[in-house]
Amino acid sequence: MYHLHFRGAHYEIGLRFGQSLAKNGQSLLSNLPFPITEERKAFARACVPVYQRFFPEILEEIQGLAEGQHCAPELLQAVLFSMYAIPPACGCSCFAVSEQNHILLGRNSDFSPELEKLNTNVIYKFANGAYSFTGNTTAFIEMEDGVNQHGLAAGLTFVPPTAKKPGLNAGMLVRFFLEKCRSTQEVLRCIRQLPIGSAQTITVADAAGDIAIIECCPEQAAVIRPTEQQPFVCGVNVFHAETMLPLQMLQGGNWRSEERYATLTQTLKAQSGKMDADAAKSLLSGKTGFLCQYDRSCGTDTVWSVIYDLTAKSIYRAEGNPGRKRFIKDERFPMG
Repeated sequence: MYHLHFRGAHYEIGLRFGQSLAKNGQSLLSNLPFPITEERKAFARACVPVYQRFFPEILEEIQGLAEGQHCAPELLQAVLFSMYAIPPACGCSCFAVSEQNHILLGRNSDFSPELEKLNTNVIYKFANGAYSFTGNTTAFIEMEDGVNQHGLAAGLTFVPPTAKKPGLNAGMLVRFFLEKCRSTQEVLRCIRQLPIGSAQTITVADAAGDIAIIECCPEQAAVIRPTEQQPFVCGVNVFHAETMLPLQMLQGGNWRSEERYATLTQTLKAQSGKMDADAAKSLLSGKTGFLCQYDRSCGTDTVWSVIYDLTAKSIYRAEGNPGRKRFIKDERFPMG
């Protein structure tokens, strides 16, 4: 896993990153898990006005990155804006708990191990008013999980879509929330206003202990809150809110989603009131049931695992499958 530290305004960050890669003979466009098709280009062009209105800073960062990489920004837009809307298959599991002594968000990122060495952990510190954050991604610019300076944590899981529309996709939504929101309530206000371009769940937790999971797609969104019977939230690669069930494409290649969901719900119920960082590590590493025990030879695996302990203001990350790699505390990013 690469570790990158960015400072400055969005365009400057993109430009320096692109130049650094080019100086070392690296091209982002040469390491893609999918081809840049005309469908992806057309979808990206339709998304540009949405980003111009709601997230213009991302267009600036992409412009800088393209200049540093000596490529057309439209090609990077085609990659980034179509991701999750026209995706390759991938898994992921995410949960959040809020108890008297522990507020936690944990996530396993499941993807192709073939690209594992290109996964990236980043720290962004902006010079133009956006909130600083640290996060993890299998790509670049978009984020799949992270936590910001105010202790807001978010993590995504992909859901196979039945439709796509111009809008922000899963990774861009997580990035937007980390840069612009201080609390779960702010995230929920934003999700009602933002055009959504892909299908996903996004789990959020803030430093005050407010947790929720958003199941959303271009057609609509549902918010799931913890209850007395189920004092946690969790997500995999299928929807579970009743109103969202017709809005997903059920298929065999969802990486054993319901099995992972059963492990999450059963363990989190059993550990209610006792869920701390160590218990989260056991859950994510598969010690309480199936969650990361993929057959790597089949091209599927958990490629990192992360725990954001918002009470202790601590981050733990296993860079690789947590069943084989140990969690290391990351003390580089200050929360709060």
